Amino acid sequence: MTLSLYNTASRRKEPFEPGDPNRVTMYVCGPTVYNLVHIGNARPVVVFDVLYRLLRHHFPNVVYARNITDVDDKINKAANEGDESIADVASRFTKAFHEDIADLNALPPDIEPRATDHVPQMIAMTERLIAAGHAYAADGHVLFSVSSMNQYGQLSGRNRDDMIAGARVEVAPYKRDPADFVLWKPSSDDLPGWDSPWGRGRPGWHLECSAMIETHLGETIDIHGGGQDLVFPHHENELAQSVCAHDGADYVRYWVHNGYITVSGEKMSKSLGNFFTLRDVLGAAPGEAVRYALLAGHYRKPLDWSPDALHQAKASLDRLYKALQLVDVKLIGDDDVPADIVEALDDDLNTPRALSGLHALAGALNSAQSDAERDELGARLRAAGRFLGLLEQDPVAWFRWQPDGVDGLGDEEVERLVEQRRIARADRDFAEADRLRDRLLDHGIVLEDSRDGTRWHRE
Repeated sequence: MTLSLYNTASRRKEPFEPGDPNRVTMYVCGPTVYNLVHIGNARPVVVFDVLYRLLRHHFPNVVYARNITDVDDKINKAANEGDESIADVASRFTKAFHEDIADLNALPPDIEPRATDHVPQMIAMTERLIAAGHAYAADGHVLFSVSSMNQYGQLSGRNRDDMIAGARVEVAPYKRDPADFVLWKPSSDDLPGWDSPWGRGRPGWHLECSAMIETHLGETIDIHGGGQDLVFPHHENELAQSVCAHDGADYVRYWVHNGYITVSGEKMSKSLGNFFTLRDVLGAAPGEAVRYALLAGHYRKPLDWSPDALHQAKASLDRLYKALQLVDVKLIGDDDVPADIVEALDDDLNTPRALSGLHALAGALNSAQSDAERDELGARLRAAGRFLGLLEQDPVAWFRWQPDGVDGLGDEEVERLVEQRRIARADRDFAEADRLRDRLLDHGIVLEDSRDGTRWHRE
């Protein structure tokens, strides 16, 4: 089966055909580092990590870039409110972003460009746009002239009035048209700034991604990804300035966008009190459970987030890891991924179908009649899980995870009590053995006795 992806630009699912099969390029918009990322920010990290893994399965060379936006008015505001330097805010939250997404088993991108390292390229692109008649300077600003591009608005499918309202544009006196957007803006002494032909200033957000893509991936890339909220105005504006800066050359072959995360059917927001940082969520559940929950719905559809959904994801992984306890399999290569898992992902990243495939393998493993059959199915289950960024732990470690803030028994104390119970049972002191079992259960420790001994895990 050929990989197919839903292309936002064409509004249909299309077979994926890269411009160069020997160098597939993908760029995904990364975080603006002014705060801890929330669970909505985590969804594109996981979605495009799965796509990256799938592309590497099909093509010999995939270049994946995900940027860091480290110059932005939100960062400036956070620094001012916290009496902290702008550079320190950006550095601190970049570090926090890396720490948090590491728990989601996301592979690092091949390139992680930072906006502040590409200001000369942004200035150069702005100069080209002015020379071509697509931009103009006014009062220390440089603005893109929307009327200079006939195709503006095709990506989002919005008409002119909708675009102006959706962008919440500032109708400033220096704008020739209310829809024109900023490429460069002046900076006061207390704000980040760089020397430019238009005075000391800083780039507009949309320009940053265009310049970083041009620098590292080229004028035309295969896939541009991000959340649905970025279609307009960010990606629409990126598309306009890049096409016009490159004499009309295609900018992106496939625009891929993931849906929103909602909470009880409402958009997540701080004002509604339904806002969850990824760090808080990771304190309540293992990273793999968070990843599983993010993959449980199709990436293009809204995903409703709740503690119950996270609990269900953890329970689903418990069943898969329990099946893996039947065998001793090591991590194996991506080439051994079961064909039905790849086929599910080839169909526009159908992760719900791929997860169903994991559970079918676990069911077959539980019913296997011979060691050879169990070993084969266990290896297939492990490979399939690994391809999705799941089942990468030892089952024993998985079942011993406990949430932050839980005042429970440590692993060494549990092992000591389990050994005391073993001795009590060997001495036929069943009352003492039952007392120890109950004490462990009171601390959320579940025991499983078998002919091979006693295993334990946390509830």
